[in-house]
Amino acid sequence: MTDTEQLTALFERLLAMWTAGDAEAYGTCFTADCDYGSYDGTRAHGRDPMVESHDALFRGVLIGSALVGEIESIRFLGADVALVHGFASVLVAWSTELPQRRLTRTTIVAVRTDDGWRIRSINNSRVRPIGVPGPDAVPSRMARGLVRAAAALGVGTARAALT
Repeated sequence: MTDTEQLTALFERLLAMWTAGDAEAYGTCFTADCDYGSYDGTRAHGRDPMVESHDALFRGVLIGSALVGEIESIRFLGADVALVHGFASVLVAWSTELPQRRLTRTTIVAVRTDDGWRIRSINNSRVRPIGVPGPDAVPSRMARGLVRAAAALGVGTARAALT
């Protein structure tokens, strides 16, 4: 099996173990010293705390949920390190459709271990695209006005922005 196939299998196992509600098996997808960044900005360092929190979720508010997703890209940063980007979403047990507001971008750093590829770091961010106002848009003009006012008052970092 190629490295790409092994990483794909790891991602699929991650989804399957979540859906099975098995926090211990979910934890086997990770290294012992993993970092787990949740969509709400919290971070668990280490497999044990991550497994403990997921066990509470799987037995509590996410009981019967499914994790569905797909890999967007795999990029090898070295022979034993890969960067995996994907999308995932939690389908709660009482729903048959994924709500768009639950779509999450998943960024994974996977490392080759003696036991195969494992997740060393994962970060989950909710997909909430916003448009960036152009330089002539009202919010941008307002921001420039506030910078000028702050510079005139000598507050904040406004002076640096005007130079």
